[in-house]
Amino acid sequence: MRRRVWVLALIIIGAAELAARPQETAVILTPAPGPAPRINGTRVVGVRPASPLLFRIPATGERPMEFAADGLPSGLALDPSTGIISGAIRERGQYSALLKASNSKGSASRELRIVCGDTLALTPHMGWNSWYVWENHVTDEIMRAAAEAMVSSGMADHGYMYVNIDDCWSVKPGASDPTLQGEPRDRSGKINSNPRFPDMRALTDHIHAKGLKAGIYTSPGPLTCADHAAAWQHEEADVERFVEWGFDFLKYDWCSYGRIAKDKSREEFQKPYRLISEILKKQPRDIVLNLCQYGMGDVWEWGKEVGGNSWRTAGDLGGSFEKIGIALFRDGFDLYAEKGLHRYGGPGGWNDPDYLLLGHLSNWKGQTVPTPLTPNEQYSHMSLWSLLAAPLIFSGDITRLDEFTLNLLTNDEVIEVDQDPLGRPGERAAKDGDLEVWSRRLEDGSLAVGLFNRGEGLKIVAARWEDLGISGPRRVRDLWRQRDIGVFEGRFEAYVARHGVVLIRLRSAE
Repeated sequence: MRRRVWVLALIIIGAAELAARPQETAVILTPAPGPAPRINGTRVVGVRPASPLLFRIPATGERPMEFAADGLPSGLALDPSTGIISGAIRERGQYSALLKASNSKGSASRELRIVCGDTLALTPHMGWNSWYVWENHVTDEIMRAAAEAMVSSGMADHGYMYVNIDDCWSVKPGASDPTLQGEPRDRSGKINSNPRFPDMRALTDHIHAKGLKAGIYTSPGPLTCADHAAAWQHEEADVERFVEWGFDFLKYDWCSYGRIAKDKSREEFQKPYRLISEILKKQPRDIVLNLCQYGMGDVWEWGKEVGGNSWRTAGDLGGSFEKIGIALFRDGFDLYAEKGLHRYGGPGGWNDPDYLLLGHLSNWKGQTVPTPLTPNEQYSHMSLWSLLAAPLIFSGDITRLDEFTLNLLTNDEVIEVDQDPLGRPGERAAKDGDLEVWSRRLEDGSLAVGLFNRGEGLKIVAARWEDLGISGPRRVRDLWRQRDIGVFEGRFEAYVARHGVVLIRLRSAE
């Protein structure tokens, strides 16, 4: 077969021949969703027996839209106007429901597998977190606005569902700011929110009414990273409080627990997470547990064992605003490849390389500014996270989504890779200097493949069948442009811009 080099990345190379950071045009590659219905997002959901289930059918297309579902298990009900499924399942088992959406332009249907058992987070979490844009300024109003924006922007129609408060919602001992003051705990020992969050239950009710889920944050130490009250010696009381408030997700951040731990042994690293996960298992509400301890003690080797549904694999990706791009390649590419992290993630527990740092972020100098990542780097960011089966938690300003950022976050064919039910994380298949090929095997037998150029200038990157463990002719589809390219045999090559990617899916053509 004649050798072809596919030209896919030329339109965003800008001044890519220069060693210095180029000025790139933020080109939108993905076509907008059509007016007819399309059901998106995860294909499988896990819930424990008798725990409340909440699932908003993610569907694009013109509104109004009507929803239906065949085969919902007993205990669940669907609102046909909103597409919100709610209720509780009493009997363990695996159930298959056929979801349907229709409008004046057509109809769509797709199967949703509901697994009622002991395992949550059967696919990586998708949502938004407040930290990298609002840091210590977060308020009830901000969280409500985020929930509104998740729906109005259309992110919820692509499967994003968690609206997560990070640090700074609890009382800050010794604070001079009256909006952070108060009694850290009530008479029963349960944690209180600060005046910026006057009614946590009302907040979660607001989020749940939209078919979304609510997340909260604390530390196993006495204080959070920002020196607010945390869970040390009040773990059970605080979890009970989170259940009372109606939260669905808990980020448990190491922070001041470093002063409690006796040493840096694996046993000490595991101890607070074993404790909190056992408490969570006793609750009448499902709360997904995110271990945030920055990869210490090779957490990927034991995170799931101690009850984690995801675990941070390195330090804060945005800890230094100016060096986000460096951290992206170091902690995203190199750490995963060198430590073989693909061996540890899967349904129920996921490697978490931190949030999607796109759109407008805090620069840690009191300003909210555009991400320092170039357009090519942003495409690489989203592509790699999807190949790795990482949680897709956006942490930019969700109320100020420009068209380019929204397009990056809502490509359904890229999200399908991240949310693939097989849950097998991708790995590096080949490396030639700054050129890398990453692949991920998907449930239908196809391969998602990323061709990355970590170097300067425009380069040809080749995905060779022998490196991917496949043979024979393959149909190639460009996932960002959502179009078929053709049939190739033995290899696929493309021009890839500086710090850019070409993301494809290979299916058998035989």
